[in-house]
Amino acid sequence: MKSYKDKIDIEKLPEHIAIIMDGNGRWAIQHGLDRVGGHHEGVDSVRNIAEAAASIGVKYVTLYTFSTENWSRPKEEVDALMSLFVETIVKELDTLNKNNIKLNAIGNLKSLPGENYDKLMETMALTAKNDRMTLTLALSYSSRWEITNAVKNLGRDIENGKIKSDQISESIIEEYLTTNDMPDPELLIRTSGELRISNYLLWQIAYSELYFTDVLWPDFREEELYKAIVEYQERERRFGLTSEQLLS
Repeated sequence: MKSYKDKIDIEKLPEHIAIIMDGNGRWAIQHGLDRVGGHHEGVDSVRNIAEAAASIGVKYVTLYTFSTENWSRPKEEVDALMSLFVETIVKELDTLNKNNIKLNAIGNLKSLPGENYDKLMETMALTAKNDRMTLTLALSYSSRWEITNAVKNLGRDIENGKIKSDQISESIIEEYLTTNDMPDPELLIRTSGELRISNYLLWQIAYSELYFTDVLWPDFREEELYKAIVEYQERERRFGLTSEQLLS
């Protein structure tokens, strides 16, 4: 059977793909495991998708790893996730460097437990010179937190005379977002069949193509990624214009 990879037009790749990784818990239940077992399996999908995206030339992949709302989950699951996070960061350093992938993170990172924060910062520093692809983890992140934080910082700079209120524009606001050093995602993927955005990159996905799949995250591997990219390339991206305007 021909792979979806063979159908991809390399000249029309999305530069930035954002992913809502959903379904670890349901996958675990289906396989007779506890929820943490599903998260462990999900880590393998992260590695697989990062390597697959880098191999075809995608420059940015941003993964919704842990939301601000996830802190409200049962303490045992949160503690296990944090432990898994540290274990994974340490384990995957060689893989990131081997594949020339830079690790980045966005979100309220200071809210992470100390060991998690330190390991994250250390790994980011040790991969900072990699330039094949940037893998961003959205950790303790939500769009409402991000936009509220941006408004606070912008307001502070107005008070301090660094900027005037009549200078505020979309580009100025984007400078205060956590994603200010990367392009907006052209493609947003959500796994597990849920049809919602869940407070993720709400400003940045204003014109993103949305792709929903019933595949649970632990089963979402490279062929599913290639399938999503092929469908993305078959769509017409109009940015508010008509088809006729795009052709003129």
